[in-house]
Order: sequence, then structure tokens, then C-alpha cells
Amino acid sequence: MEMNMKMVFVLCIVVLIQAEITHAAVYNVGGTGGWTFNTVGWPKGKRFRAGDVLTFNYSSGAHNVVAVNKGGYNSCSTPRGAKVYNKGGDKVKLVKGQNYFICNFPGHCQSGMKISVFAM
Repeated sequence: MEMNMKMVFVLCIVVLIQAEITHAAVYNVGGTGGWTFNTVGWPKGKRFRAGDVLTFNYSSGAHNVVAVNKGGYNSCSTPRGAKVYNKGGDKVKLVKGQNYFICNFPGHCQSGMKISVFAM
């Protein structure tokens, strides 16, 4: 009987893991306009989960994406060691909690090219 309970428990864990993987969503940041100026409001009204993927569509050389902390987001600055994406079409998996992204090209973040996304 104890062996059957262990098997049921393991099976439940496998099903839960598969459900998490299956439910990950992919979002195009900025919608059809892509990652550009004034995208700061894009996350409003959306529900994100840890594991969801944000796709940042932009022309390489015109912009970039920098994963920053709250201080970097608020001050539009790049903290030491921040991950910088610069290819265009960059895919970033959300972690649980608050996720912050900016473009660190001069003046871009200050022009609303930044988003703050909370993932449950």
C-alpha cells in the first residue's frame, strides 16, 4: 500500500510540472509595434506567470534590452553585471516577482522605453 501512495505522489508531481510547462505564455512586448518608445504602459491589464516568455522585437543597433533591478529601472541606469540583449527578437523568461527591463541607449529609457512586469 505504501508503494502505491509513493507512485501516486510521484505521478502528481510529474503532472504538476507538465502543467506549469504547458501553461507558459509568450508575449510580444509592445504588441505589433514591438519594443520601442512609450512601451512603459504595455504590461497594464496583463497577467504574467513565472516561466512566461517576453519577446522583444526591435532592429539590432536601434535599441537593446537590459534586465535591471528596481534602482536601474527608476533611474534608467544599467547596474554592474546586468544582462544586456542586443540582437532583436530577444526572448527572456520571467522569474517569479518583479522583472524590470530598459533600453539603455541614450534617452530611450527616459522616453518610456522600459517595462516593469510582475510574474506570479
